[in-house]
Amino acid sequence: MENLVQKALDMRQYSHAPHSHFRVGAALITQDGTIFGGCNVESDVYGLTMCAERNAIFSAFAQGHRAFKALAVGTSNLGTPCGACRQIIAELCGNIPVYTADLKGNQVMYLAYELLPYHFTLNTSLNLATQKLHETVL
Repeated sequence: MENLVQKALDMRQYSHAPHSHFRVGAALITQDGTIFGGCNVESDVYGLTMCAERNAIFSAFAQGHRAFKALAVGTSNLGTPCGACRQIIAELCGNIPVYTADLKGNQVMYLAYELLPYHFTLNTSLNLATQKLHETVL
């Protein structure tokens, strides 16, 4: 996964972050080994801003890919994906590993469902499985 993490860190250079000055890069690897990069692009209308993770995922979808191995996110401080990105990762990529990396070489790995354990889905079988899991805990 070192290549994936390095690609995420490299993608930071393409970030457009004039408001937050927080550069984020992402890299998504497909089951066939294709890597898609993404970076955050901020807008003056902040709600129109696009995160690096969603840029990478949507780029892969636009090229016809639907099966993914892992996602890496590169920031200056091991930042994790925002809530909107967590939903998209869980919904479109499944419970893949999500690696966060910083500029000092530190890395942390999460599973997508750890980042958003109760993600929204219209898949009723997944909702029932999640409900049963939590009933067992209670």
